[in-house]
Amino acid sequence: MGRGWWRNHEDNMRTLFLLFLGQVLSFGMAMMSFTASLVAAEGVDAPLTLSFLSYLALTLVYGSIMLYRRQKLLVPWYWYVLLGFVDVHGNYLVNKAYEFSSITSVTILDCWTIAWVILLTWIFLGTKYSGWQFFGAAICLAGLGLVLFSDAHEGGEGGSKPLLGDVLVIAGTIFFALSNVGEEFCVKKKDRVEVVAMIGLFGMLVSAIEIVVLERKILESVTWSSEIMTAFAGYAASSFMFYTLVPFVLKMGGSTLFNLSLLTSNMWAVAIMIFFYKQKVDWLYFLAFAVVVVGIAIYSKTKKDHESIPTIQDADHNPAYLLLDEENSDTRNDTAVSS
Repeated sequence: MGRGWWRNHEDNMRTLFLLFLGQVLSFGMAMMSFTASLVAAEGVDAPLTLSFLSYLALTLVYGSIMLYRRQKLLVPWYWYVLLGFVDVHGNYLVNKAYEFSSITSVTILDCWTIAWVILLTWIFLGTKYSGWQFFGAAICLAGLGLVLFSDAHEGGEGGSKPLLGDVLVIAGTIFFALSNVGEEFCVKKKDRVEVVAMIGLFGMLVSAIEIVVLERKILESVTWSSEIMTAFAGYAASSFMFYTLVPFVLKMGGSTLFNLSLLTSNMWAVAIMIFFYKQKVDWLYFLAFAVVVVGIAIYSKTKKDHESIPTIQDADHNPAYLLLDEENSDTRNDTAVSS
């Protein structure tokens, strides 16, 4: 009886679990934004250093697991270099945009990540989207529009150089989309621990190099206090949780659903602000949250062809997969010969 009930409701339970996991990720992203804003409020302009700490934590934890397993890389290391590079610069460009443009503008343009992800997954991963999925995505964006309408009604600052800020955000969304799609492929075909560990390792190395060039003097001038160190630690902890859970959502739902789930991060940020600063919030925020969740539910419930990434046997239809699989085959053959 119990087993039959589970089979009949498996899709519904999977959808609910995806919704829950997506909102945990969204809350983690809101905590990242909140702690990053605390660092900025202390006069510390060091977005690369923030990212470095999170990548360092990922490397220490998941790199240690890989060393314990003594496993060889399933994906060539230079693919992870590219993945780490785009991930670092996506974070850097969007965080930097807040210095020049308004929060409303950044939020609107950040939604371009969804469009880039749909385009990239369609071209490179062969993902097929149904009309209902596009309808669910549109509902999510409509919910976000309610938030933006509320922000515009309250008024906001235009920023010192809004055009520059807008360009930075759009460039950042391209990097984010490339990172999401690349990670989606890796976690669906390879090992999740390896993916997170390698993103952490190469993200840490890229961040460290650029910190020396761009943020060394800033860090030297900082008067470190318990508030600043707590904010840095909070960002590292929340981002560690975020990057740990990302592979599960990407594997189960894909990068489009992942980005749709993150649309509620603004509303979670509002909830955090209410808790910490007792701020009053427009009722539209609560309506927007409900609308976005409904849109995500429609998208995930009507998601067909869930395992849309071609199998290795079909790799000859996709040059990118053929190249990666040939490299993996060469690595396996070399290992077999040497042994």
